[in-house]
Formats: sequence, structure tokens, C-alpha cells
Amino acid sequence: MTAPAHPSGLPYRLGVGIMLLNADNHAFVGQRLDSTLEAWQMPQGGIDDGEDPVAAAFRELQEETGVAPHLATIIAESRDWLTYHLPDELIGKLWKGRYCGQRQKWFAMRFAGSDADVDITTHHPEFAAWRWSALDDLPRLIVPFKKALYEDIVAEFSGRI
Repeated sequence: MTAPAHPSGLPYRLGVGIMLLNADNHAFVGQRLDSTLEAWQMPQGGIDDGEDPVAAAFRELQEETGVAPHLATIIAESRDWLTYHLPDELIGKLWKGRYCGQRQKWFAMRFAGSDADVDITTHHPEFAAWRWSALDDLPRLIVPFKKALYEDIVAEFSGRI
């Protein structure tokens, strides 16, 4: 489970990502509250100490989208842990300067609810808006430093969902 070293000497933050898919195979994306860029992302977040990645994925899904765990089913899991690096100007600023990026396990989940079951006005909101997006659009919607990660996720899950 060791990630490659980063020139900053900082470790990667362990996390999860969720590709929540509706009946049309479109993925949930949210526009982050803390971003000045016109960027949209899928739900993601850190794994708490001692937490299983599956449990973390369902927790993050509910925390960021308001979607209750019983409304989502895992249909695919990334074969490997995937990483992204923060741009140099963000290293030392995000996550209290402790990490150089994230190392994530990704899950594709089938959403069994309706749009009314999505509520981004959660206890600690992360998104200002949300929508469903075609998978092919995901890499162009995300911040540039996560584009390669999203290309990898889409390529891996497209043949498995």
C-alpha cells in the first residue's frame, strides 16, 4: 500500500472517491464551494483512522450529497489505489500542509433514489450546485490537476458498469 515518493517529501492522504450513477449511467458531480474555478467533481474524501474504505465511501457519499447509504449499491471498485498530486502552489496549504495529494480507492455506485433524495445542503456543505454528467465529460469538468485521475477512473469503470 505504499505510494510512490513525492519530491515534497510529504505523504499522500488516504481517501475514497465515488462515481454515483443514475439510471442513465450519468455521474453525480458537484461544484465545490471553496473553488474559484468552474470545476465540478465527484464526491470524495479522506478515510478516518481505522475506517474501512467501503465504510468511508458510504460515509462520504452521505456527508457530501445527502444520499442515504440504502439508496446506493457498489457495482465496481477500482482495481488499484489511484493518486493525484497537488500543484506546487497548493502543497503546504491544503490539509494543514500535511499531504502532497491523495491516494484513493474509487467505487462506482448505482443510485436507486430520485433527484429529490439528493441534498447538498448537508451539515458541512461542500458543493454549491450539482448535476448529472455523462462519463465522457468528467475529465474536462474537473480541476486540471485531477484530469488524468478522472480519465483513469472513466476508462476503468466504463467497461464495468
